[in-house]
Amino acid sequence: MDTTIYFIRHSEYLKLKKMKYDDTDQIHNEKQPLSVNGERRARLLSELDELYHINMVISSHYVRTISTAKYIAERNDLEVYINEDFRERKHGVNWDQIPEDFEKRQFYEEDYKLGDGENQKEVRERMYQALLNVLDLFKGERVVIASHATAMTYLFMKWCEIERNEENWDIKMSFKGNTFFERPFSAPETFKLVFNENKELISIENIAVEYHE
Repeated sequence: MDTTIYFIRHSEYLKLKKMKYDDTDQIHNEKQPLSVNGERRARLLSELDELYHINMVISSHYVRTISTAKYIAERNDLEVYINEDFRERKHGVNWDQIPEDFEKRQFYEEDYKLGDGENQKEVRERMYQALLNVLDLFKGERVVIASHATAMTYLFMKWCEIERNEENWDIKMSFKGNTFFERPFSAPETFKLVFNENKELISIENIAVEYHE
């Protein structure tokens, strides 16, 4: 029996200003809420027929993912369950200490990281182990997981060929020779992954949404 996982990158968030002596950059990042437009987009996303009759809604502990997932949970009369293993990649240093080539190097060098942050391989492994647990617990069901663009990209590298355009941030993703995504991530962004009973990925597709702004 196949299991369907919808990985959803959070909706558009509000970039809050940070006082000098407030939380660390990591905590500040986790607290970013959705913008007004982000709330609208998240609600519109939840109205897709594809996201009805969902059995479970899971989110990282970031405010913006929980705020995105809540609309899907409400429509399906479900609660949002928090799993921190679906969180975004941890930078490991304050934002003003991140070098200009950080994103590029981490994309191409799976062991590269800063401070007490995470490298590409570590992000992929924690995401994958968390996903395997979901596939064990909800076999044959339809599950939404609200997560983050970088973390999702690193996870998808387990099965997909992924190329990155350094000039415009286009991401090209292919599975078994078929390209299913070729542009920058939107907010939100939805991918449908289908796994067989052996927890093997058998299909992946992007579900595009027009928000008419």
